Amino acid sequence: MSQQTEQSSIFAPQRWGLPMETVDGIANRLRNTWARFQECFKTKTRDTSEYAWVYLRGILTMDTGRNFANIARRVIDLDDDGQNLQQFMSDSPWADGSVFKQIQDEIGQRPELTEGVLTLDESGDERAGDQSAGAGRQYLGRLGKVDMGQVAVGLGYYKEGLWMMVDAELYLPENWFDDDHAELRRRWHIPQNRSFATKPELGLILIRRAKGQGLPFEVVTADSLYGRDSHFRAEMEAEQLRYVLDVPITTHIYLTNPVVGVPETPSGKLGRPFSRPQVLSDDQPVEVRSLLAQPDFTLQPVELRHTERGLLIYHCAARQVWTVTDEGTVRKEWLLIWQEPDETIHFSLSNAPAETSLAQLAYWRCLRYFAERTFQDVRSEAGWDELVARKYRAWMHHTALDALALWFVAETKLDWAHIHPRDPELVRDLEIAVLPALSMANIRELLKAVLPLKQLSPAQARRLVIQHLVNRSRSTRSRLKAQQRSRVPT
Repeated sequence: MSQQTEQSSIFAPQRWGLPMETVDGIANRLRNTWARFQECFKTKTRDTSEYAWVYLRGILTMDTGRNFANIARRVIDLDDDGQNLQQFMSDSPWADGSVFKQIQDEIGQRPELTEGVLTLDESGDERAGDQSAGAGRQYLGRLGKVDMGQVAVGLGYYKEGLWMMVDAELYLPENWFDDDHAELRRRWHIPQNRSFATKPELGLILIRRAKGQGLPFEVVTADSLYGRDSHFRAEMEAEQLRYVLDVPITTHIYLTNPVVGVPETPSGKLGRPFSRPQVLSDDQPVEVRSLLAQPDFTLQPVELRHTERGLLIYHCAARQVWTVTDEGTVRKEWLLIWQEPDETIHFSLSNAPAETSLAQLAYWRCLRYFAERTFQDVRSEAGWDELVARKYRAWMHHTALDALALWFVAETKLDWAHIHPRDPELVRDLEIAVLPALSMANIRELLKAVLPLKQLSPAQARRLVIQHLVNRSRSTRSRLKAQQRSRVPT
């Protein structure tokens, strides 16, 4: 193949914005990202930030088994038992919140990332028992069942093909604040100022924190867990935050503006006078799904964005409706009705201005998909669900470093697109509308090439296996001794 033919080939790296210097320099990019965040990993008395580099490198270059011992062994030294790394992750009091704050600050410093979309969602993972921080029998949405597990409430950010995690909190069920869990709360480093909060309440905390730190978002999206909560929507309105929130099909709305007030107490009524506001007019609430049966109901196609499966089209309708909060406040909102390609119909409420177009409402709603992509990447590509530590501090530290890994990937994609733009003729040559974006898996493949992990020699592997066997034998011996002590009569 001639040099000219090679350069024009669809496989030419330069045409895809991947000259050799990008691969050669990606290790330095990761090191520079860690260096910018280095202060976040220091405590008042110690600088253990090098372990953040070890952990960040481990989760980005290992594919499985991303626990403390394996990361230390594959990144630091084959004989490292991971104890120092475990102490850094589980016990060291470095502030995970400062990592999230700096990610948000750096997003705000990039003009290309302003006016993005906040994606609020929760995600659960199974756990073997109830001893891990926040573990209990609860609904795990990702698995679609109630089981023993932990649930996270996470805040993502999306703009122009880039998604990242910008904050998160571990949900602690109400029973974790009873007296029976007092010792576990202390041992697992659960902050003393934490009190029970529902998932919508945690979501509000994260959103307000992002707003207070100046994250330049335009709108908030979330699923029906948050949208069905009229207090959550009212609080968003009070914060002057725009939202598009899914709601259940049974959500009550009014098609005309109801009159709400405290009814007059009849004279001679025994007991307390009426004090709770209620609808005084003849307007009757209807469920949102009832609109589907109205004679004039129609859906119209809205072209949203190009995907690797083709042009994404929703069939949508929107109208303004009224809702009444539990406190009796009447609010005018958009009701968005949208149909997915599989013909499933969903409903969302939004406080967007009256002049907002159907296409804009539908576009904001479709970006909720990137909440799922954020959790998907942090799991499959950064080992979020591989954490086996029990402590709250370990969970928060692990999540903060996973979020940093996602930010590194997003920033790398953004910078490379400017420094090494792709050949626009590739679209024509491949006969597609939009070129596929680099994935987190792609970035990790390049990192693995320039930051190879330590490999076991046959002798080291044999020694490691023997060490595991010895450790298991010692555990068995401890259990046998405990059994013997329990049989000794008192």
